[in-house]
Amino acid sequence: MSLVRVLVVDDQTLFRRVMTAVVEETDGFVLVGCAASGEESIVSARVLRPDLVLMDVNLPGIDGMEATRRLRADATAAAVVLLSTYDEEDWDGQAEECGAVAYVAKSAFGPDRLTEVWALTGN
Repeated sequence: MSLVRVLVVDDQTLFRRVMTAVVEETDGFVLVGCAASGEESIVSARVLRPDLVLMDVNLPGIDGMEATRRLRADATAAAVVLLSTYDEEDWDGQAEECGAVAYVAKSAFGPDRLTEVWALTGN
């Protein structure tokens, strides 16, 4: 079984560390890099070729939804999961509009949710 390669994108150092720790603690996943902006996520994804991008919604420059649209336009694009502090009920269906697999509230993100959202990709 190959490891799922993950890119973490968040402009706040604390949340990058938390998401990184979750990835590192979850069997079958490996962190390949981090980015702090939407623009940086696009460049990093081209270079690192992750299987999964954990993308904050609110980023400086282009936001997470626009960065997701741009990432998903690539034929070899990674799956994207949007994360933010908003309640999940408030995001029902919106993540899919930009090409994301799912939206997860940061307060609910952990190893089980990471595994669940990866399963949604069909990989």
